[in-house]
Amino acid sequence: MVQAYISVGSNIEPKKHIRASLIDMQQHYGQLVISSVYESEAVGFVGDNFYNLVVGFETEQSPLAINQTLRQIEQNHGRLRGQNKFSSRTLDLDLILYGDAILQEDSLILPRDEILKYAFVLQPLAEILPNAKHPITQQTYYDLWQHFDKDKQILWKIVL
Repeated sequence: MVQAYISVGSNIEPKKHIRASLIDMQQHYGQLVISSVYESEAVGFVGDNFYNLVVGFETEQSPLAINQTLRQIEQNHGRLRGQNKFSSRTLDLDLILYGDAILQEDSLILPRDEILKYAFVLQPLAEILPNAKHPITQQTYYDLWQHFDKDKQILWKIVL
């Protein structure tokens, strides 16, 4: 079994879509480790605020199979792919970690570079996986978060 981590985000009816995605992921993968939910302003475009969190689970599925499942869950909740990367969305589910794997297969790159670039990915990951080390930098997620420029993107915890 491998521990996989998913970044979850939404800014279109986010409470509804995030809750539904958690139910769907639990049906596919069983018990989930779920971070707090954080709200932040949209990045890269003007739009409604996003809700973001990170979810972890154990699986025997390959990274590509997980990615396929995540795309299906997104589609089931109205996500239209092929739009601008920086745009509003009902649901954004990205496999960000698969154990300690470092890989590039098709369009899947692990670990996702968003971990090091965006507070809305790193903070919830550091919350649920503080002592684990990033497969490339070998720094703990806690340390990465402590040294992250928190003025770049302000997050605040919310109750879903």
